[in-house]
Amino acid sequence: MKWFTMAVCAALMAATTVTAEEKLVLDGSTTVGPIAKAFAEYYMSMNPDVNVTVSESGSGNGAKSLIHGTCDIANLSRFMKDNEFTAAAEAGVMPVAHVVAMDGIAMVVHPSNPVKELTVAQVRDIYAGKITNWSDLGGPDRDIVVVSRDTNSGTYETFYNLVMTHKVDGEKVKEKIQSGAEYVGSNGAARQRVQSTPAAIAYVGLGFVDRTVKDLTIEGVDATPESVASGRYAIARPLFMFTNGYPKLGSHVHAFTTIHLSPKGQEIVEEIGFVPVTKY
Repeated sequence: MKWFTMAVCAALMAATTVTAEEKLVLDGSTTVGPIAKAFAEYYMSMNPDVNVTVSESGSGNGAKSLIHGTCDIANLSRFMKDNEFTAAAEAGVMPVAHVVAMDGIAMVVHPSNPVKELTVAQVRDIYAGKITNWSDLGGPDRDIVVVSRDTNSGTYETFYNLVMTHKVDGEKVKEKIQSGAEYVGSNGAARQRVQSTPAAIAYVGLGFVDRTVKDLTIEGVDATPESVASGRYAIARPLFMFTNGYPKLGSHVHAFTTIHLSPKGQEIVEEIGFVPVTKY
């Protein structure tokens, strides 16, 4: 009987080992989120024994999750900051960046807004509070409702660096976003605010532009995958997945963070509305 009991226990342990579900945890950017979720769906279809979860808490929180060891992959719509690298080093974490796609930040307004084109300087003046009415830009006599991403967002960081930061007489000047701006927690929330507000303007990742909003031409160039890939669109950036060290070859982390290099990964990125790195 003792031998039989031990055999049963061994069999149960073996079965548990074989059927135990492996996990991949991703956290971070709401811009990279759609790519990560699409990759996760594809990866789980190819690897039924792996459970991939994707949270969208913002780029800053994604970096913190990687540093604290609570995620395997951090999604960031910007590069890691110096203070994040410092915190990572202190925690024994070595962040490695994987560029998974290119993105343009589109300026979007309500479809009823007749304004079609802005310069980067005009966008900056709107967000700085120097232009406050659409009539100053050839639009209706309505106060502009300025919508921004929250300051923890990588999209906010990119917008601030590419639009709000400029040079005056050779010196770098950082304009403050006006105090009356509304801050929202995701690309989807920014788009939704514009959908419901005829006088609003917001900025979103290229993959969040649809027929419910109108994206503006910037410096004479439309925000499209082609203009981003060619470098002609002024407000563009790479999208990242960060890992702790270079992933071990053959691991699920390595396989996941190289999906974007495969034909299927490139197809997924393109279908969502972003730019595959192979086209950049």
